[in-house]
Amino acid sequence: MKVMIPNSTRINRGTHRVDELVEVCKTSDFTDLVVLQETRGEPDGLIICHLPLGPTAYFTLNGAVLRHDLEGGAAPMSEAYPHIILNNLTTELGKRVGNILKCIFPIPKPDTRRIVTFSNDNDHLSFRHHVYSKENGNTTDKVSLYEVGPRFEMRLYQIKLGTLEMKDAENEYVLKPYMNTAHKRTVL
Repeated sequence: MKVMIPNSTRINRGTHRVDELVEVCKTSDFTDLVVLQETRGEPDGLIICHLPLGPTAYFTLNGAVLRHDLEGGAAPMSEAYPHIILNNLTTELGKRVGNILKCIFPIPKPDTRRIVTFSNDNDHLSFRHHVYSKENGNTTDKVSLYEVGPRFEMRLYQIKLGTLEMKDAENEYVLKPYMNTAHKRTVL
């Protein structure tokens, strides 16, 4: 995650309590706190908390393929700030999620060749990370796209209006998959 999100600092949680981590991040003027949860070495949860007041978005992760597990090996990765592509996040909730996700990335320079994509398909966001190269030919430009990883699928299950340590923060959105009465209902 440190390599994926430029301008970030990696901190092992260790035995620190969540409220202590949030307080340290606030006093250090961090803009966001991103918590990656894992079970037996497999990433399975992602929490994005915007500081100092919130919101906090909770996602489940599945199908993670890390950089070193990519077929053919990962391409060399640029340290440049990436362009963000938000595909098919058109509903009000989708726009809200898009704003939460794009706020963790700094504003890129126009000529950067690094791309991060969040693509919505049936309320599941696919995360992909690429770099591209551009070669000038005699009559056309040739563009090559290289996946640098990681890649994973994520699904939003909750948005709280406060920060991570606020237990009584109001819910803005909670996924209730067993209450859908329509045959097919798109949320994002």
